Amino acid sequence: MKRLRAAALTAVALTTAALAVLPTAAAPPATAASRPAPAASRSTTAVAPRPAAGPDWSTAVVDSTMARYTPATLGGWSYPVGLYLYGQYLTYRRTHDPRYLTYIKSYVDRFVTSDGSIDQSFNSLDSMQAGRLLVILHHETGQDRYRKAARKIRDRLNSYPRTADGGFWHADSSSRAHQLWADGVYMVNPFLVEYGREFGDSAYTDGEAARQLAVYGGHLQVANGLLRHAYDESKTASWADPRTGLAPEHWCRAVGWYAMAVVDVLDALPADQPRRPRLLDIFGKLAAGLEKYQDPATGRWYQVMDKGNRSDDWTETSCSSMFAYALSRGAQQHYLDPHYADVARRGYQGVLAELSVGADGRTDLADISVGTNVGDYAYYVARTRAVNDFHGLGAFLIMNEQLRGDKMS
Repeated sequence: MKRLRAAALTAVALTTAALAVLPTAAAPPATAASRPAPAASRSTTAVAPRPAAGPDWSTAVVDSTMARYTPATLGGWSYPVGLYLYGQYLTYRRTHDPRYLTYIKSYVDRFVTSDGSIDQSFNSLDSMQAGRLLVILHHETGQDRYRKAARKIRDRLNSYPRTADGGFWHADSSSRAHQLWADGVYMVNPFLVEYGREFGDSAYTDGEAARQLAVYGGHLQVANGLLRHAYDESKTASWADPRTGLAPEHWCRAVGWYAMAVVDVLDALPADQPRRPRLLDIFGKLAAGLEKYQDPATGRWYQVMDKGNRSDDWTETSCSSMFAYALSRGAQQHYLDPHYADVARRGYQGVLAELSVGADGRTDLADISVGTNVGDYAYYVARTRAVNDFHGLGAFLIMNEQLRGDKMS
């Protein structure tokens, strides 16, 4: 793979070798200007013009967000920003707009010094998610400092606390001790498989990522196919069932994190990976649950997923994007039955209904739950319904890059 030099970052097109575990970006639809005119000798019959391509909502969201924030004001090192910028990177891979990659690099370079140091302790899974950007920038620039910074996350896992069956705690703190949150699988495992592929460490990273998803799924998935938000091995947390250790509710974004993580990891695992059948089984049961609890009126999913019949429950945009992505990708990759592509399309249309353009010409994405701890039904439905929260923007971009080229039924 030919590495791009940092000095030429804004002047050189994207390398053709993309990160192996990233989904294939759909080709942009042809426009009337780019299609060749039919040869006159073929026919004298008038040809009806094809419908104009729809808006490129990915570039609209990215351009709007870049207009609102500079890399210096986007926020600190965090998983919501990391999620959003990963979505921006997927948009860059398709469009090759150098501004998008330069923006990501400028953000990351606030935290990574020239010698590869990064001032993060990585004592929580949340803090590791933006590590995907380190792997991406090494892939795009070849600069060794990004490898060194990413290595700090990889090395931290050697001593990171685990449950008795090997699951990473959500955080290395007394308030999160012995706890597995469904959110956590996305924070570390896509990074792991991408790190392994980029740096030749897949023998460890593929096995570890598969193990984590299997352990988490084994504890969190229940009979309806959905996952509970969290599990406490010690069964002492205020929210934990004293018999099972499970949280009381199915919070939609927690389940969404798991759905996206299992797809990304399956994309990376070799066909003979021993835990692959187990992950496919978990994903298949989850997909059935998602189909069952999808809101038939909007195509979206509810904040508390199985209680949409209650008047105060509401459909949430970030998880709906996550599920649409995971189901579409799962059907495309033959992890799921092909009919789940239709379930994904309904979800996609439902999320697009939450997107608007303001008087300033910038996009607004509505009904995104703000960051959330583990709680009860009343806690989840009372969470702020934000506009343009990074949880939603990042999930939207990931979904849109998967589904934008798909024809709506």
